[in-house]
Amino acid sequence: MSSIKVVESDNSLLKWSIIVLVIVGAMAAISFFTYRLGGTISGVAPTKEQLSQLKEKVEQLDSEREKLSSTANSADSELNIERATQKQLATQVQALTAENNKLKEDLAFFENLIPAASGPEGIRIGAFKADASNKLQVQYRVLVMQGGKNVQDFVGELQFNATILLGGKTVILTLPEPKDNAAKLKLSFKYYQRMEGSLALPEGAVLKSLQARILDRGQLRTYQSINF
Repeated sequence: MSSIKVVESDNSLLKWSIIVLVIVGAMAAISFFTYRLGGTISGVAPTKEQLSQLKEKVEQLDSEREKLSSTANSADSELNIERATQKQLATQVQALTAENNKLKEDLAFFENLIPAASGPEGIRIGAFKADASNKLQVQYRVLVMQGGKNVQDFVGELQFNATILLGGKTVILTLPEPKDNAAKLKLSFKYYQRMEGSLALPEGAVLKSLQARILDRGQLRTYQSINF
């Protein structure tokens, strides 16, 4: 950030220098013009040589102004490039941070798998995370596991109970809706299954808690909740 401030300061200084130089140049041209043509006031017309010199001076000042303007535009370009570079780096850092967090979650996921075979028998939720930053939907990740020896294939369903505040009232929603067979989150695994996705929330709803529920032929086997 400090480098950008320096560039901005240099850029402002350069622009003020241009303004000062243009003003000084204009004053010099006016003084030159007044001095050379002063004779006209006393009735003496300026010579062709005097007019030619004045024209050369004006052209010289125009040339210097163009050069300084070009330099100022170049400084603006460098500042824009530096800002774009910083923005790009910030985006890359953000992406790397997200990827690092994802890798940490994957590491925890695999660490949870290690004790599965020797852990307690039965179905359990090894990990459950939810992101409710979007008010219209909540993102979830659930790891369902089955521990113990001689385990059998498990076929069931993942379901959520969302407690929301809507219109000043507390409402509990079952997601996906039980009647919507096509939207059911089906489970079929022997040792583990990871589920992730999003759940739509009513407009204006404030999510208070989310409960992940594992059902076996409609019967609740285990659950885990997150409060917001």
